[in-house]
Amino acid sequence: MLPPQRRWIREQPVSSVTSHDKLKGLQHLTVNKQNLFTSLQNFLEGLNSGSLLAEKQDLKSLQKNRTSKLHHRKSPDDILSSQVDGNIHPYTGPQMEARTVFHGELLLPEPENRPSLGPSRFFVSQSTRTSSSAETNQRLINTPTPSSHLQAGTETTCQPKSHIVFLKTHKTASSTILNILYRYGESRNLTFALPVKKHMQLFYPNFFAEHFVEGVQSQRVREFHIMCNHMRFRKSEVAKVMPEDTFYFSILRHPVAMMESLYTYYKSIAVFRKTFNLDNFLDNSLTNYMSAVSRNHYAHNTLAFDFGLNNNITSYADDLEERASMAIAAIKQDFHLILISEYFDESLILLKHALCWSLEDVVSFKLNSRSDRSRQPLLQSTAEKIKRWNALDWRIYLHFNNTFWYTVKSLIGEEQLKREVNTLRALRAKLANVCLKGGGAVDPSQLKDHKLKPYQSGKAIIQGYNLNPLTDIQTKHKCMRLITPELQYTKLLYNKQFPDLHD
Repeated sequence: MLPPQRRWIREQPVSSVTSHDKLKGLQHLTVNKQNLFTSLQNFLEGLNSGSLLAEKQDLKSLQKNRTSKLHHRKSPDDILSSQVDGNIHPYTGPQMEARTVFHGELLLPEPENRPSLGPSRFFVSQSTRTSSSAETNQRLINTPTPSSHLQAGTETTCQPKSHIVFLKTHKTASSTILNILYRYGESRNLTFALPVKKHMQLFYPNFFAEHFVEGVQSQRVREFHIMCNHMRFRKSEVAKVMPEDTFYFSILRHPVAMMESLYTYYKSIAVFRKTFNLDNFLDNSLTNYMSAVSRNHYAHNTLAFDFGLNNNITSYADDLEERASMAIAAIKQDFHLILISEYFDESLILLKHALCWSLEDVVSFKLNSRSDRSRQPLLQSTAEKIKRWNALDWRIYLHFNNTFWYTVKSLIGEEQLKREVNTLRALRAKLANVCLKGGGAVDPSQLKDHKLKPYQSGKAIIQGYNLNPLTDIQTKHKCMRLITPELQYTKLLYNKQFPDLHD
């Protein structure tokens, strides 16, 4: 007898979706429920413990030639400090993505003949499997649970982590996080898992594959430390590249603010281009949205899409709560920590503790942020439409926003968090005074050095920074790295890591 077919919450690759895959209201979202989303019972029955063990052994074999014990070196950065007040600006941290290589316009690198380990897997509890009521599933979403991946500790006892995967989500302040990782890795000569052939992304929106990373097929790289460029997440493929002790984290943003940013930044995509404002798009989304049209994933549950989940669902689907619970379980299985963009400084402190880094390691300036002139205030009615349209993203965000604070209280404590946030803001203010002409960001037309101009997209006005005239070489280098835009920094690291490879 053939084993039962395995089904996954993570959807099939983009190439397997037909061009006629269109959301047509309630009927499309609920028809063929058994085919769209198999029951948890069948899902668990399809898992085979023997195959899981074999996969683990295969992963260890694939990683064997790349892993070695890392000796940490301290960064040469000077420690700057003073007590200056700072403020969080909750909805003002959206970051641009790297220059997009549009789906359908790239030649994917050919994979080697390696055994496929299949999509990511996760397990759920018996209570999740046997209960299908909306009340039970809502409880699963909202119940705070401490992260089993994180442990309380002190800076004197923990060891800095250097094997890191950051899932860079869209319009979530992720470019600032990328800059933090770039600076940390560069200052310690760590190796980045960069895209092949000098691409800026890991062939997003395709599901990530091992051979998308420069140095994998050629075996030029013995060990990768940090993976942080845009990708569509697939854990089984990432695990072929990164060591077994890798720390996985990502960042979320409130889906309402995120949708406003996406609409402005990606105004050129087909489904946005035909509408005159965000309300007009939302009022016609069920009839106009076609999931298989190139780049339309930016218009619907983009967070879920980035995590490798099936994003084609709205609040009208009768299995929404079940699917949301499974999506949350999948993310919790694969990631050690989820940050929240609205509480960016608090997120940096939590990340500092999780990685056993210093404040100097996580201090940053806001990168690739829009000018206020390109932000659109939203009506409450528009916000409610977004929550219904991006219902999966909304439920994912609610859960991790809740557990974020539970983790903060459990591992750091509110008083210590406040102290460290104030110190972080003071350090940022000191650096801004030293590094930045005028002390803050400026529109691209006001930039003196056009090499530091961030990539512009859609109707967004992406700001940058002017550097103060500095005579000290070390200080100038540090300040320059703090304000270097994503595309320029990625190219710089590529040239340092692979100096013999040319365009």
